[in-house]
Amino acid sequence: MASASISFEMIVFLIAVALIFDFMNGFHDAANSIATIVSTGVLKPQYAVIWAAFFNVVAIFIFQLTVAATVGKGTIDPAVVDHFVILGALIGAICWNVITWYYGIPSSSSHALIGGLIGAAVAKAGVGSLIASGVTKTVVFIFVSPFLGFLLGSMMMVLVAWTLRRTSPRKVDRWFRRLQLLSASFYSLGHGGNDAQKTIGIIWMLLISAGTIGAKDPVPVWVIASCYVAIGLGTMFGGWRIVKTMGQKITKLKPVGGFCAETGGAVTLFAATALGIPVSTTHTITGAIIGVGAAKKLSAVRWGVAGGIVWAWILTIPCSAFIAAVAWWFAQRYL
Repeated sequence: MASASISFEMIVFLIAVALIFDFMNGFHDAANSIATIVSTGVLKPQYAVIWAAFFNVVAIFIFQLTVAATVGKGTIDPAVVDHFVILGALIGAICWNVITWYYGIPSSSSHALIGGLIGAAVAKAGVGSLIASGVTKTVVFIFVSPFLGFLLGSMMMVLVAWTLRRTSPRKVDRWFRRLQLLSASFYSLGHGGNDAQKTIGIIWMLLISAGTIGAKDPVPVWVIASCYVAIGLGTMFGGWRIVKTMGQKITKLKPVGGFCAETGGAVTLFAATALGIPVSTTHTITGAIIGVGAAKKLSAVRWGVAGGIVWAWILTIPCSAFIAAVAWWFAQRYL
């Protein structure tokens, strides 16, 4: 660790950069929370982002900091953490988010951050600086979370369709336009609960490495509050390029399908957060949306669009890791 070498000004600067990433996480991933509810016409975009942002912040009262602990202490060896590693990780994650937002690709802010940590740590101290259990858990859930979303979304769609098979489509639509408000709120809770904690983990790691708090001390309340507020504000501004991809290009959604996708995704996120696993909300809701479309018929899913999204998932960690490694090299050489 390099606690003595981190000045107060550098700590403040890095916290500001971390909160910028957190804001961008909400901005980039707003589509995860609102794409279905906007594309089905249940809420207008300006109301949908406020609805999602509110529940992003309310998540502060629901979830324990299990994901923050995984990111802050369970991904890379705390002994290699210094301000250059954290700066490199944040730059790698932010750059990848900007690139994927520009092209409207629903990639994972979470995995961009994990990739950034991996890249900066390896650039400094080699692969031995990685904590295998934490990295493995994150990588495995690149595949598990969308699969669970797919499975739960499709199962719910089949169950609802069978249960309401004798109910008129108009009545079903009216019911689920109301129920989708509930499912969107649960998904937004899961999004805020899992994603805000990743930035909490980064700032926690920074404060420990700087010697500001001890390794066994709890996360300061101001860190928790600022991270939840930042992600909520980011969600309010919304990433509309990605909303279009998520809500319209993968499959055509009706309120009943939006409800099933959001509920399946929310269950996955709640479970992952309880287990302390930093999953991708993007992967989760995309899998659920594909599951809902496939439950109707396979041709209802635009598999070409889905395939392009999967490629972005595969590239996120290595690309953000590479950018972070380059950023670390420049930072430690010129700052």
